Amino acid sequence: MDAPAKNTKVYEEVVERIKKMIEEGELKIGDKLPTERAMAEELNVSRASIREAIRSLEVIGLIESIQGAGNYIKNDFSEILLEPLSMMFMLQQGSAIDIYELREVLELSTIMLSAERISKEELKKLKELIEKFKESDIESNNVIIDKEFHYTIVKSANNPLITNLLNVLSQVIDKFITDSRKNILESSENKERLLKLHERVYIALENRNSLEAYTALKEHFELIKEYIK
Repeated sequence: MDAPAKNTKVYEEVVERIKKMIEEGELKIGDKLPTERAMAEELNVSRASIREAIRSLEVIGLIESIQGAGNYIKNDFSEILLEPLSMMFMLQQGSAIDIYELREVLELSTIMLSAERISKEELKKLKELIEKFKESDIESNNVIIDKEFHYTIVKSANNPLITNLLNVLSQVIDKFITDSRKNILESSENKERLLKLHERVYIALENRNSLEAYTALKEHFELIKEYIK
């Protein structure tokens, strides 16, 4: 019985060492981990313990193993959050409106930052998306354009934690309200309303007017919520 406990302890020590390397900046997003042999020698543990630790970090989505190339810190952590949030949402039997309201609260706060930080390139992208929205008569395309518009605004706040969280929430929402989003955009009247709201948001961001950006986005969410309910 003692051996498994010892193995578990060694494996946990290896995990803690890798986490400490990340905390201290020795490992960053996209970096390659030291080889199993190098880590085994540094920590004075077996390579089996190193492999066990790496497998556990791979399972939670922190590390990705590329055959023949080694182990890397992942570039995208959205999947780490996506599955737990999806499961929690289903187990707690929350409604689509519950999680949508969470996204609304976070995104409305984020746009205040976006009004201060958005770049010229991001403003140009928003304008291009509005033009695409005007020209598209395909509902499925309009949904994609609408999502990209929101994602660009969130990203422009230049806060990776907020970006990842809202991106994950958007993915969770889509699992439950895809039909509702399509229904909204199937109405020509709603498409026109959304287009005008998008234009108001864009102009407000271009003018660095956080209050007007917030107000227009709030109206956007109120329209969408009518269909989710």
